[in-house]
Amino acid sequence: MAKTQMSDSVRITSMILGVILVIAAIGLIIYFRANPGLTASVQGSSTVKVMPDVVGTYFVIETKADTAAQANSLNSEVKQKMVDALEDIAGLGFEKKDLTTVSSSVNEYCQWTRNGQECDGYVAYHYLKLELDEEKMDFAGAVVDAGINAGASLQYINFELSSEKQNEYQKKALEEATKDAKSKAEGIAAGLGKRVGRVVSLTTDSNGGYYPWRAYDAVATSSLFEVKEAAANIQPGEQEVYGNVGVVYALI
Repeated sequence: MAKTQMSDSVRITSMILGVILVIAAIGLIIYFRANPGLTASVQGSSTVKVMPDVVGTYFVIETKADTAAQANSLNSEVKQKMVDALEDIAGLGFEKKDLTTVSSSVNEYCQWTRNGQECDGYVAYHYLKLELDEEKMDFAGAVVDAGINAGASLQYINFELSSEKQNEYQKKALEEATKDAKSKAEGIAAGLGKRVGRVVSLTTDSNGGYYPWRAYDAVATSSLFEVKEAAANIQPGEQEVYGNVGVVYALI
C-alpha cells in the first residue's frame, strides 16, 4: 500500500515537473522572441527585366441627352457601333466579351456659371478596355481606329503583364530581394564577428513592385491624327518589375 502511494506521488511529482518545464520552455521562447538581443535591420531590393505580354487599350464613351434614359440609349448605340467595327477587323478574332466594362455612370449634367450651378440634361459615361495579347499587339492601331470612328474616345494605352506573368516575375523579384537582404545582413554580422541567426520580422512592399507602363496618354489638345499615329507606332520595350523587402535578423 505504501509502495503504491509512493509510486503515485512520484508520478504526480513527475507530471508537475513536466508541466513546469513546458511552461518554462514556452516562457523562454516568448522572451527570446520579444527580446532577440543584437539584431540587424536591412533592406533588400531587386529589379527584374521583363517584356510586357499584353497591350491594354482604354476607351470612354460619353453621351449627353435630355433624360438619363436617352443618354444611356445613345451610349449603348456607340458601344454597339464599336463592337461591330471591331468584329470587322480581319485577323483580330474579336468577340463581344473581349470588350470589358471598367465602369459606367449616368449623371446630371451641371456647370458653374455667373448665376451659380446650372443643370441641363444628363451625361452617360462608359469606360471600356480591350486587351491585346502578344500575338495581337500589331492590331493596336486598327483597334483605336475602330473605337474612335464609332464615337468613343481613346483614354490611354498601357503595356501590361498578364496575371500569369505578373505572378511569375513578382515572385522572382521578391526572391532576389530577400537574397539581397540576407547578403547585407551577413556583411554586417561578419563585421561584428557574429553570424546571422533567425528572422525576427519581415515586411514587403505593399504595391508589389509592378505597375502598368503607360505607352500613350490622350490629352485634350491631341488631334485625331496624333492619337491614331501614336497607336499605330506602339512598340513594347523591356520594362522592370521591382522587389523590396525589409528584414530584421538576429545576430548570434
